[in-house]
Amino acid sequence: MKVFSLSDLHLSINNPKPMNIFGPVWDNYVDEVIANWQNVVEDDDIVLIAGDISWAMRLEEAVVDIQWISQLKGKKVLLRGNHDYWWHSISALRNILPQNMYAVQNDCIRIGDMLVCGSRGWATPDGANFPSAEDEKIYKREVLRLEMSLQKMQGMRKETDTVVGMMHYPPFNVKFESSPFTRLFSQYGVKKVVYGHLHGNSARITRKVFRDGVEFFLTSCDSMSNKPLLIFDSEAPYKAE
Repeated sequence: MKVFSLSDLHLSINNPKPMNIFGPVWDNYVDEVIANWQNVVEDDDIVLIAGDISWAMRLEEAVVDIQWISQLKGKKVLLRGNHDYWWHSISALRNILPQNMYAVQNDCIRIGDMLVCGSRGWATPDGANFPSAEDEKIYKREVLRLEMSLQKMQGMRKETDTVVGMMHYPPFNVKFESSPFTRLFSQYGVKKVVYGHLHGNSARITRKVFRDGVEFFLTSCDSMSNKPLLIFDSEAPYKAE
């Protein structure tokens, strides 16, 4: 079994939104995602989708995008992104998910001997001060939610389990400095974490960052040329790089 990640699909199957207004990298990207995904992923594999899944505003509008994803190979794990306005209730979402799809929200799910945990996160400030009191409030709340997820994982974890973490926002600032998020993953022994959110040449596009003993992978689809990134292979020993 292999674990891949590809985030920020920004789907709008029923009401197409021209993503190429954000640059030519988005030209025909949906077709590229399908071709690349089906070429590298097998049915027994897992694909982590770290947020910004659909442009829909309501859950019923997002169903067609969720069904589109479900037809691709593998088991898929969803995490909420900042543009997933349709994602209000984790229980309502889980009630409509196809059999081969899962959702994580401040908790942990098991797929065989793989545990997936995480939370959306929030923008980490570049200095001591947050842009606003509201940003600080949300950030601290997201730190608590991540720890809630990690505690849930710890209670489920067996010696033979592999753990992968998910966030939507980068877990560090533009300087890639340690943060409460990176330290929590390290504290709970999570070795690999995926995230998305970042796009464009002006963003801090560094595909892999090693911080606090953890490997963090940026998997926004445009930064990955619309190809799922291999995060873990059960037939290959873990090796930090």
